[in-house]
Amino acid sequence: MHRATRRSFLTLAGSATGAALAVGPLTALLVGCGGSAGPQAADTGWSLVQRWPTTSLVPGALRLPLSLADDQRLLSEGPAELVGRVVAQDGTVVADGLRAARHGEGLELPYWPFRVELASPGVYTLLVDGARADGAALQVLPTDAVTVPAVGSLLPGFDTPTFDDLRGVDPLCTRVPEPCPLHEVTLTQALASGTPVAYLVGTPAHCQTGTCAPALDALLAVRSELGDAVTMVHAEVYTDTTATTVAPAVRACGLDFEPSLFITDASGRIVERLDAVFDAAEIRAAVARALS
Repeated sequence: MHRATRRSFLTLAGSATGAALAVGPLTALLVGCGGSAGPQAADTGWSLVQRWPTTSLVPGALRLPLSLADDQRLLSEGPAELVGRVVAQDGTVVADGLRAARHGEGLELPYWPFRVELASPGVYTLLVDGARADGAALQVLPTDAVTVPAVGSLLPGFDTPTFDDLRGVDPLCTRVPEPCPLHEVTLTQALASGTPVAYLVGTPAHCQTGTCAPALDALLAVRSELGDAVTMVHAEVYTDTTATTVAPAVRACGLDFEPSLFITDASGRIVERLDAVFDAAEIRAAVARALS
């Protein structure tokens, strides 16, 4: 269990989003405007720990997972649902009545993924009923400022390493005790298969937040349920065990965080991108959309 004082939660929140990669640090989290917090008391309730990457939000449908903490620790329990709203910098409520169910199948800590549609770039704050008034800040960047493929776009093909061709990545898969089976075909081949694709970029052995190994296990659990209905591919983040050189697969998607799971329909168009923290329940829901 991670422990931190309230003063250190911004730092903790930065590390909880997902592991930052050598291709570029996560941007600093912005402090939410206390004046926009509405009727909540300033220093009571939970603290919100952001678990979304700060560099990849663009206008459109956003996924904002967070965890809860008190003055002593990140919480291993919490309500079945959280209710919140998003406000702009001037305090205007731009989205109200947002609801996030608790998730955490196979994870040490639960999380609550809020979903919101924001049309414009800018700085916003997610406020949650029962939480402290500073909320959780988020910055929505212009679409052309973000290189990570977004929902609605085509996922670019890439010749990811396979069992037959490591392409300079060794080990091919850091899952233990055995590598995962999601290295039979390249991403390029998967996208040409005529089925939906689930493409995971993450390193089970080196992920700083302990979310990459559970993410891969969750994907494998869904694969065992679906069989060949979805073609699944996993790519490691680093080229070797020193974890100092980023693998080409990471740069191909413009990632500076991990893990990230891209789910496409049969045409290769991204129907969902799950970043930083997710469980089998969210994967199942996303795959169901891809198959519909």
